[in-house]
Amino acid sequence: MERVIIGLSGGVDSSVAAYLLKEQGYEVIGLFMKNWHDDSVTISNECPWLDDSNDAMLVAEKLGIPFQTVDLSEQYKERIVDYMFHEYKKGRTPNPDVLCNREIKFDVFMKIALELGADYVATGHYCRKGVIEKDNKKVYQLLAGADDNKDQSYFLCQLSQQQLSKALFPIGELTKPEVREIATKLDLVTAEKKDSQGLCFIGKVKLPDFLQQQLKPKEGVIVEVSKEQDVFRHVETEFNSAEEKLKYLSRKIDYKVDYGEIVGKHQGAHYFTKGQRKGLAVGGTVEPLFVIDTDVVENVIYTGQGKAHPGLFKKALFVSNEELHWVREDLKLQIDETMEVLARIRYRQPLQKAILHKVDSGLYVEFEEFQSAITEGQFVAWYIGDELIGSGVIS
Repeated sequence: MERVIIGLSGGVDSSVAAYLLKEQGYEVIGLFMKNWHDDSVTISNECPWLDDSNDAMLVAEKLGIPFQTVDLSEQYKERIVDYMFHEYKKGRTPNPDVLCNREIKFDVFMKIALELGADYVATGHYCRKGVIEKDNKKVYQLLAGADDNKDQSYFLCQLSQQQLSKALFPIGELTKPEVREIATKLDLVTAEKKDSQGLCFIGKVKLPDFLQQQLKPKEGVIVEVSKEQDVFRHVETEFNSAEEKLKYLSRKIDYKVDYGEIVGKHQGAHYFTKGQRKGLAVGGTVEPLFVIDTDVVENVIYTGQGKAHPGLFKKALFVSNEELHWVREDLKLQIDETMEVLARIRYRQPLQKAILHKVDSGLYVEFEEFQSAITEGQFVAWYIGDELIGSGVIS
């Protein structure tokens, strides 16, 4: 009998996933990952991970599967939290969920599971796994979940063939309402539980509060840049090469304070991210202000009025070789090769038509349409049909 170790998070998705595995005849063991125990940071009095681990335990009891808790908080701090601060200080916006899957669930956690004799590791993600034969070798596919509303393949965009070979996604063929229905029928304590928001480790703590505790506030100015600013004037240039054009399309505008007027103050540029609208606390504009760029060195936030502001839009982005990842290594592009794909720059964004261009130093993703708020540090993932084949960090 094959043994599967499932990460039980105390949520409804992993609870139902565990039940389905049992139904499919696997020997199932539930493990709860404790990723955090610096209590100074759980700002509210409720201790979310205790509630969650308790719920996970009750589910395991109900399903009649063995259960234990593993403490991964040290590795978590090192690989996720420290990395996040490092990125924020550089003025980039990291994605802890993507990293948590690559570094914790499918690495540290997977190693523990394999040491416990597991044949597979399962999670409650809404995505599917495919297997094809190619040159007499098994190739694993990461496919979108059947529920369009909940597809979570994006969060797994950094997985490798090796990690995928050992992964199972039992609820990938189901929709969220179907999952809730099963949980209700089984009378699981998690059936009505709301989806967890906030960071994947601190439960109910919101990101700015968490950052605030670690990155010290520092007052700076908010500058509003008019859409008429010369820097947005599109100059028809002749490019000597495709790469030169891509470089131009993906360039980062170097904003200066005198490009606009000072409209307010903020408490630290590193708390803000491109495309953000809330939290600026500047009134009196015709249209709401959006962050178009942050400068963490000078501690300035640049904003523009309205979501159609030209400072928000770009047609291309760049991923450096160090931060480029192919789930399907067999489809990897060589220098000067291109590929038509569908891509997204954030979770839940509808897939966009794009062309990948491989160059010496990395890879350009050129979109058919302008994209709003392409944010450094976030992940871009590309698909062929409903298969996620690669991803990278936007530089």
